[in-house]
Amino acid sequence: MSSPGGAFPLHALVWNNDHRRLDQELHGQDVDQRDPRGRTLLHLAVSLGYIESAKVLLQHKADVTKENAQGWTVLHEAVSTGDPEMVQMILQHRDYQQTSRTLGGVPELLQKINETPDFYVEMKWEFTSWVPLVSRVCPSDVCRIWKSGAKLRVDITLLGFENMSWERGRRSLIFKGEDTGGWAELIEINHDDKFVTTERFEISQHMKRLTLGSMTPKRKDVERRLTSPIINTCLDTKNIAFERTTTGFWVWRTEKAEGVNGYEAKVKPVTFLYQPLPINSMLLQSFFCLSFQSTVKTTEYAASNNPTAITLEEYLDPNFDLKGRDIGRPKEVTIRTQKFKATLWMSEEFPLSLMEQVTPIIDLMARTSAHFARLKDFITLEFPPGFPVKIEIPLFHVLNARITFENVNGCRTAEKTSQMAGGAQCDSGKEWKCAVITSSYISVSGVHSRDGLTAENQTQVSNVLPLCLFDT
Repeated sequence: MSSPGGAFPLHALVWNNDHRRLDQELHGQDVDQRDPRGRTLLHLAVSLGYIESAKVLLQHKADVTKENAQGWTVLHEAVSTGDPEMVQMILQHRDYQQTSRTLGGVPELLQKINETPDFYVEMKWEFTSWVPLVSRVCPSDVCRIWKSGAKLRVDITLLGFENMSWERGRRSLIFKGEDTGGWAELIEINHDDKFVTTERFEISQHMKRLTLGSMTPKRKDVERRLTSPIINTCLDTKNIAFERTTTGFWVWRTEKAEGVNGYEAKVKPVTFLYQPLPINSMLLQSFFCLSFQSTVKTTEYAASNNPTAITLEEYLDPNFDLKGRDIGRPKEVTIRTQKFKATLWMSEEFPLSLMEQVTPIIDLMARTSAHFARLKDFITLEFPPGFPVKIEIPLFHVLNARITFENVNGCRTAEKTSQMAGGAQCDSGKEWKCAVITSSYISVSGVHSRDGLTAENQTQVSNVLPLCLFDT
């Protein structure tokens, strides 16, 4: 008869908290392998409250950000143990891993931006609400994007949404990067206060200075997590449905299409589920959680990390029905599911590529903008063929956002842009008149930088990328 952990020997070692042997056996093995219940080795160790095994797994670089089959992260499970040392350790490694990946991903992101064709495009943001009084004060914004090589400029006037009020301001964000991704620079120009903030960092040097010790969480952060309900949210990408709208009568019905800024686009309604999973429903005042269509409540009570005495054989047998039993401390879970509807206008004529040109820029902007972060979550889904020239998605509490891509310029390089000043044909097939302003990229008298230098003492901003003026 085979041993209980024959197919999952490392999970069996974690189950028995044999951390010394686990340390020996992990060399050359996949530290993030999953058991039949959807748990990684680290998930299993934390759920059972075995801090010794968890330390060994973290030393072997186990991924703290992995989710189990129910969508809970390792940090969620650590908080549910009620062990401050466990929470502190997992939180520290999570922050370290996330920061390392963010820094490590910058060169790849800059390389993607550098390799794509140059362009200019405007993203028109319009916010709507089903609440009459709110709809009257919904703002709009036109986000202008210039891309040249590994350099990027983004102009915005809508900074964010907080405490049910809109934050406005005229900002220019200029991202500069070396073609090889060795360094990066962010210039933020505050046109209202006439300040320029410049942040430049050598990515390799930042990686060297990044240590696990520098990510030690504060005691109050650990206490806050232990005394607050755990909230997890997920977008159900498996059940997303792209609908086909038709127009006409009987056998003459055709797929519905509309003109968007001169491009023919097929209208694609989208239905998907958004699931916030809080333990305490009083915390459901986040932006996406106002009304829900269905609610399922599940309550479990017990006092240990294996309250129903599940055996190792039962746990690792994929054919054994646990009948709702599970390991780990019991949870009182409220699952609320809301069905959202969105609409896409997909055009196969649009001259830009979503994945190659637009997605890397939205990914970069999502690091500093909440509504760009929401847009990023949506555009990473698998879309029908074409470019989404217009997108309408649920965004905040009672708000929808309608994003329209318009005024696109197909000019590829600065040289080509300069040559087209006379009105030559761009790659988009439309005639654009571009005038390159070489004297100054941003010209504001009296602008000072945060590091104490005047704008004149800083590197010529005109070298960042050309500014094109467009005449249709």
